[in-house]
Amino acid sequence: MAGETSGLRGDLIVTDDVPAAFAREVVTAFRDRPQDHFAFALSGADDARECYRRLAEYGSSLIDWWKVDVYWADERCVPHDHEDSNYRMAREALLDRVGAANATHLMRCAEGADAYQLRLGDLGGLDLVHLGMGADGHTAGLFPGCDALEADPGRLVSMSEDPTGVAPYRRMTMTPGGIARATTVVITVSEADRADALSAIAAGADLPAGRITAGRVVWLVHPSAASGLPQGSQSR
Repeated sequence: MAGETSGLRGDLIVTDDVPAAFAREVVTAFRDRPQDHFAFALSGADDARECYRRLAEYGSSLIDWWKVDVYWADERCVPHDHEDSNYRMAREALLDRVGAANATHLMRCAEGADAYQLRLGDLGGLDLVHLGMGADGHTAGLFPGCDALEADPGRLVSMSEDPTGVAPYRRMTMTPGGIARATTVVITVSEADRADALSAIAAGADLPAGRITAGRVVWLVHPSAASGLPQGSQSR
């Protein structure tokens, strides 16, 4: 089922196979890229792992990975070989499986946010940013009530942490302003415990994932997570 829902900015696609739909979106974005290289920002969490595994299977022959520059939407401040590192997850689920990419730009918390800020500023904008959403409505390292959520539009990258202390680790994250420069943002929501946050955003609640804007925003949502959404409503 595809359509729009009132509080969600962008297009809503409800699908039984979120990872497959994600892989198709990435391949389409790669084919439609306006320049030779493709700037692609990755995310973290378990549903991202499944999305990247499927992309590795589906996109291995449809994407020229030597034309892909890989960035991160956020990273946990742990060593890159740590089991909770977003880089390690993406490397194991995607990068090792497709062989390589043209360039891999890791977020390094020890360097602070300014180095990555300069990198993204020089780039101008990403072709595609992949995001997930937590049960509290957070996305990337943007948690409800965190300072990074209120960053000036010119601040593209910030350090962040969950004010409630529930989510572990300090983070480096792209800000709403940094994400908004992307041509396409794909938000994947695969788990049933996200249904309350998604329905709250659709109803107008001010949660971080609901603030995401870009040239095009696509929500890929499993039916179990879409169970609380109003039916037949239209959105901007």
